[in-house]
Amino acid sequence: MPYRRELLNDDETIAVDLHPHWWFFAWPTALLAAGVFLAILSMTAWTSDIATTVAIITLIVAAVWLGIRYLKWLTTNFVVTSDRVIYRSGVIGKSGIEIPLERVNTVFFNQGIFERAVGTGDLTIESAGVNGEQHFTDIYDPDRVQNTIHKQMDINDERRGGSARPHGDVAGQLEKFEGMLERGTITQDEFEAQKRRLLET
Repeated sequence: MPYRRELLNDDETIAVDLHPHWWFFAWPTALLAAGVFLAILSMTAWTSDIATTVAIITLIVAAVWLGIRYLKWLTTNFVVTSDRVIYRSGVIGKSGIEIPLERVNTVFFNQGIFERAVGTGDLTIESAGVNGEQHFTDIYDPDRVQNTIHKQMDINDERRGGSARPHGDVAGQLEKFEGMLERGTITQDEFEAQKRRLLET
């Protein structure tokens, strides 16, 4: 289920709209597979009532768990727009986080070896506010999402005339663009252009 467009601000556009990675289903799927395996054993090698009962209970628990996880997956959105980072989740009761791009300070991502192989990972956003750090799990291609957030921050800055976020002095601005250059968010030419702009102001 995509993020509802009627919840967007005027002229706000969506850059990323993600449900959790399929790894979100790993544990209930593993339990379901174990239940099927036990059911097969109970019908062949273990022909006892106890084994059959355990297999049935395991299958029921796994199916319910998988169904709940699917509903949660369906109603969970991680969205990056031209104005905000939005996270919404909940089947019946809803919870959500909205971080204006001008308040985002730093974006980190973390991937283990296996997570990198399957294309998932965690994302942490540090922002100016009461809850200064937000952690998001099971994000598709978190490095790509990180770059997208930085690009939208730049576009948001340009649209607001470069005054939306309190980066401080010219040295602070340069440090920010150097970090973006190292991450590959901007090219060397773009960095030089921003450097000239800052030094001329």
